Amino acid sequence: MTAFRDIAWAKVNLTLEVLGRRADGYHELLSLVAFAGVGDTVELEPQDALDLRVEGPFAASLAGPNLILTCAEAAKFAIPGLKLGRFRLVKTLPVAAGLGGGSADAAAVLRLIAKANPGKVTEADLAALAPRLGSDVAVCLRSAPALITGRGEAVSLVRGFPSCGVLLANPGVPLATANVYAALGAPPLAAPPRAPAPPDFAGDFAKLIDYVRSRGNDLEPAATRLVPQIAEVLAALGALDGAEVARLSGSGPTCFALFSTPLEAHRAAGALAQAEPDWWIAASSLGSPNK
Repeated sequence: MTAFRDIAWAKVNLTLEVLGRRADGYHELLSLVAFAGVGDTVELEPQDALDLRVEGPFAASLAGPNLILTCAEAAKFAIPGLKLGRFRLVKTLPVAAGLGGGSADAAAVLRLIAKANPGKVTEADLAALAPRLGSDVAVCLRSAPALITGRGEAVSLVRGFPSCGVLLANPGVPLATANVYAALGAPPLAAPPRAPAPPDFAGDFAKLIDYVRSRGNDLEPAATRLVPQIAEVLAALGALDGAEVARLSGSGPTCFALFSTPLEAHRAAGALAQAEPDWWIAASSLGSPNK
């Protein structure tokens, strides 16, 4: 039977504002998100038994229940009669890296289930399932530039995101998101915020850079206290030729630098890899890699 294949694209939080801790324990966020052209590969071979095989350079770093099987079971419960089967995950993104890898994997599973069950799974079904699986799954399902609010599940697509390049660098130290939020110690949310309108960059890279520079990542200080190497990564990225801005992605420890073109990002990646051969480094375009 035909195997279906999808890519779980790496999510990059270009900005991340933590507005406060909500009564339900989650944090209220405001974050501009885009997707890099690197990610895990997820495959589905339809069959009767549900199974998962994990391989790739970061397969050994995964521990505990895998979100792929959780996602498949949730879809099967919500939509009776689904054809599932054997999943294969090639884990090429670092684990606990601030790139939304697990959420992106789950989103890829939802897309694969829809492909394997034509006419049985609607976009509305996927949209309903995504936020139940994790805060970032909804935006990863679209894999397009967006402004996310709430705990991350409210997604407003961004218009006019410019063509540009991104360089990702990770020092090889995993960092759990929960630990970063605990170290942040955000105050309680004073009142429900009004979600701002998503920006329209009109294809202008300078407008994107101005937007990112005027906002930061509120998790960066807490993450750096937990993993001091983050400061080294940010300094190295910021010193590269052509790097317009360097920031932490999500809860880290992966950091990113933005470049006007993917070619500039790839050239900078070569220089950084020579200086820091033990870091995980990847360069690509940024925006909507599945378009």
